[in-house]
Amino acid sequence: MQSSFWVETLGCPKNQVDSDKLTYTLLTDGLVPADSPEDADLVVVNTCAFIEEAREESVATILALDETRLQGSRLVVTGCMAERYGEELAQALPEVDAVAGFGVPVQLGLKPNSGQLVAAAESVPSLDLLNLPRPKSAVPWAYVKVAEGCDKACGFCAIPTFRGPQRSRSIEQIVQEVAQLEVQEIVLIAQDLAAYGRDQGVGEKRILSLLEAVSEQVEWVRLLYLYPSELTDPLIEFMAASAVPYFDLSLQHVSAPLVRRMRRWGNGEKYLRRIEQIRLLQPTATFRSNFIVGYPGETEADHDQLLEFLQAAQLDWCGFFAYSPEEGTYAVDLDGPVPTELMNDRLGELREIQDSISAAARDALIGQELTVLVDEPGVARSHREAPEIDGIIHVDESLIAGDFYLVRVTEAHGPDLFAELLVDGLRGPSTAGASVAQNGLPR
Repeated sequence: MQSSFWVETLGCPKNQVDSDKLTYTLLTDGLVPADSPEDADLVVVNTCAFIEEAREESVATILALDETRLQGSRLVVTGCMAERYGEELAQALPEVDAVAGFGVPVQLGLKPNSGQLVAAAESVPSLDLLNLPRPKSAVPWAYVKVAEGCDKACGFCAIPTFRGPQRSRSIEQIVQEVAQLEVQEIVLIAQDLAAYGRDQGVGEKRILSLLEAVSEQVEWVRLLYLYPSELTDPLIEFMAASAVPYFDLSLQHVSAPLVRRMRRWGNGEKYLRRIEQIRLLQPTATFRSNFIVGYPGETEADHDQLLEFLQAAQLDWCGFFAYSPEEGTYAVDLDGPVPTELMNDRLGELREIQDSISAAARDALIGQELTVLVDEPGVARSHREAPEIDGIIHVDESLIAGDFYLVRVTEAHGPDLFAELLVDGLRGPSTAGASVAQNGLPR
């Protein structure tokens, strides 16, 4: 009888890509997916270690799965916590059978090419998750990781200490993966996406070449996690003229002194100029960002600047996160800690303002025509909504998942929209491009 497995994924989209590739490897090795973690012979938890809250969630998930797993099954922890803490994690969690680095199936307790569980890991070369194959996507979109690691030295982030420096894949490898997935939308992700290719010895970033190559394969290409310092004019122009003018800008704060203390580039004035430039090029451009609240030394004046920036920028989507001191980072030894109660008050104030801004932006779409991609029966998205992150558009359940349609927005409820069908089945590149052009999005 074949052994079964379950992979539980926590954290960001980059972790989901790792899990997809790990899943494909387990399938290739002869295992079969279980219906639930309670039925699996092997339970793998792909953990997140970005901030304290994520680590707490990872540990809670591990303990919960240990309580419900099959007797005699193996519980294996991998991902960022395993890579970052390794032996320390293994000692702290005796419930776990193995703590493994990224993507090595024998470390998971598997005998290669047999589908059988073994008692201990054997010594074999490590697999490179970054370039492993993946199964076809079950939905009409997919994340594709184009690089691993990061060369930035942001004061709050420990990722370079355990993910290493930036390591970009080749365009050919990425395009091959895109073809395997068989989707209508590709969401490109990396820790420092716009710097893609800078580490490949050519002396320049290759993000535009990558975008051009992927755009030849799929209708929609979306970019997540763009550092503002890497947002060049050619990249802006390409994105503004594409079918998905969606700008996910990693800003983190707008106060110049605080941004410098974060070891990052920019300030609110520079960011606003960039946003204005993009909106002049493409009025339907959509903006998302994230901000850290309570970074050491953040003053009331810094906080007020961020509040003013939100009103001026009118970002479509925004996330706010409490600062988490991370071992091994520059910020962990900084003075000026912000009390938790004050940090929470600031978070609440920021979220309240942004919720009203986002709701007003959604209300403004009522009556407009949008090209949407149907993700599943009754659920669609336009270029304005990134999958799993932003709101959705409710459509008739008869519309086919994976097809494009022209709809008119009829209602807005918070982050979500409701729409009625105008044109049935925009399935080919030419018709999809024409409908995009009707929305003012040059193809």
